[in-house]
Amino acid sequence: METVETLDDNRSVKSLIAWGAIWVGLIGLLVMLAIGLRNTQQGPVVRGEKAPEFAFTAFDGQAWDSRDLAGKVIVVNFWASWCKPCEQEAADLQAAWEIYQDRGDIIFLGLDYVDTEREALAYLEKFKITYPNGPDLGQEIYEDFRASGVPETYVIDQSGTLAYVKIGPFNSLAEILASIDPLLQD
Repeated sequence: METVETLDDNRSVKSLIAWGAIWVGLIGLLVMLAIGLRNTQQGPVVRGEKAPEFAFTAFDGQAWDSRDLAGKVIVVNFWASWCKPCEQEAADLQAAWEIYQDRGDIIFLGLDYVDTEREALAYLEKFKITYPNGPDLGQEIYEDFRASGVPETYVIDQSGTLAYVKIGPFNSLAEILASIDPLLQD
């Protein structure tokens, strides 16, 4: 008789643990949804706001942290290999990088959104992109910027403030340069 009671007690404990785990998982999911909904309702980050801090590892293994880039102009471009509008601006972004790269006071950073590494690397090779690029694992940086699609580009000034926000592709090299030049000291 004690054996049956012990089995029933063990089943009750296991059932209680299982239900507790289900509730914890459900509450965690609801918290994540609430955070995502709040970010969506806030809309994208806008010009004049402090830029979110971020860090990522580029495809070449180099670590990048926005805190280490203080005092520089940072151009952050969210893109994906499957994104046709991203292809429209890829050559112009690379051309702009080539114009500025020797200055030392500006950095372009590409963040690959919801992609495979193989496809992303093929995209970078196809468009001969040489500025640092890496995956936005878990879309954390994308969410911090409250981005809503790709491509999206954020130009951060030397003080860490968003100076320019471009939703959608740049239309020309001149448009890219016009978003950056006012921030640079000659």
